[in-house]
Amino acid sequence: MAYDDLRSLLRALERDGDLKRIRAEVDPYLEVGEIVDRVNKAGGPALLFENVKGSDMPLAMNVYGTDRRLLKALGLKAYTDISEKIGGLLKPELPQGFVGVREAFGKLGTMTHVPPKKVKPGSAPVQEVVLTGDDVDLDRLPALFTWPEDGGSFFNLGLTHTKHPETGVRNLGLYRLQRHDKRTIGMHWQIHKDSANHYQVAARRGERLPVAIAFGCPPAVTYASTAPLPGDIDEYLFAGFVQGKRIEMVDCRTVPLQVPANAEVVIEGWLEPGEMLPEGPFGDHTGFYTPQEPFPALTIDCVTMRKRPLLQSIVVGRPPTEDGPLGRATERFFLPLLKIIVPDIVDYHLPESGGFHNCAIVSIDKKYPKHAQKVMHAIWGAHMMSLTKLIVVVDADCDVHNLHEVSWRALGNTDYSRDLTVVEGPVDHLDHSSYQQFWGGKAGIDATRKLPEEGYTRDGGWPEMVESDPETADRVTKRWREYGL
Repeated sequence: MAYDDLRSLLRALERDGDLKRIRAEVDPYLEVGEIVDRVNKAGGPALLFENVKGSDMPLAMNVYGTDRRLLKALGLKAYTDISEKIGGLLKPELPQGFVGVREAFGKLGTMTHVPPKKVKPGSAPVQEVVLTGDDVDLDRLPALFTWPEDGGSFFNLGLTHTKHPETGVRNLGLYRLQRHDKRTIGMHWQIHKDSANHYQVAARRGERLPVAIAFGCPPAVTYASTAPLPGDIDEYLFAGFVQGKRIEMVDCRTVPLQVPANAEVVIEGWLEPGEMLPEGPFGDHTGFYTPQEPFPALTIDCVTMRKRPLLQSIVVGRPPTEDGPLGRATERFFLPLLKIIVPDIVDYHLPESGGFHNCAIVSIDKKYPKHAQKVMHAIWGAHMMSLTKLIVVVDADCDVHNLHEVSWRALGNTDYSRDLTVVEGPVDHLDHSSYQQFWGGKAGIDATRKLPEEGYTRDGGWPEMVESDPETADRVTKRWREYGL
């Protein structure tokens, strides 16, 4: 099973020699970010900064910076552990498309160990200390000024809780949070995000929106906040499924929301309709700065925390960064669900260098002319996969995770006058390459073998790939030691 809270995971990592305590004073202005980025790119350990300048809270960083640590945090041996469990929910056969996805998640609700469990106020560790009024001071929390051109200090791993003002359906999301002053946070939720929709609905009704932001949450909850779930699927239901037992929740003190009882720190407040402040720039996971834009400004009325709390954050920027393992987990976990929507898919890969949404490499068992193009358009219609800018389709015998083999197929199997599909559609809010915000050009590359029915009528048809003679290869394998190689 996954760890119930952050601090128990950190203790386990320390026992494994996979956590380093840093007792020297460190500056959250640029210094922490530089340290963490170097350690992450070197595949180094989780870090616990015990003496952060200007704050009395320790700061946990790079906790999920390797696949090994994220798997340990979630209680898994491999990411396929969850994809196989999800695959089990899909039997007997479910309808295709989003109906099938919802029916699969509907089965989660029948599992008694999965739905979240409410605990009594006062018994939750995260409410051991309650601060209101003039005692609220966000400067106590170590926010990071990570890159030289950032517009301020940010909290990068606060899990934001909202609920739809009309339906009451809650949403858990991970968005960057700029600290404007000791009681004000900038909410950078992008145009395609559910929380942005909640705010727009509340503003249209002339109502303020309650918000709670939790830091240092149980690992399964942190992962669930990043998962691309349909808007009506509860992230806490999914977190319980991943964790293997129910997530304990507690009512907030000043807003009508629930948060993880075992979080380290929670901040609570209200968003007033139309109350905006400039947010950014910010060195984001794209590896480029995103520009300053107006975003809602949250006024904090209450802070709850453990008696000796610690904060958790991450550093994003030019990949690889700590969000890499989180993206790989999503890629593997959601393969069975993507296959419901696009059953033609054999496997897929979302390269970290593409930010997990700029490129999708997809393998198919090609059966008919223009099969690859059919799959491209199906992916562009599949929930958040609609933001994919480049789709490369290869045959089923290609390992989509071997970028050398994929590039060999894509570069050698393509006649760009026929095999390149160019369309326009929505792109990620953070995409800087589109000539206008929110939409731009996309491309699909058909790198599959071409059929005569597709116009490939050269003598002899599509050529065979060069392969070793099986008998010779087997003989060489058996004699390998004799060669002294």
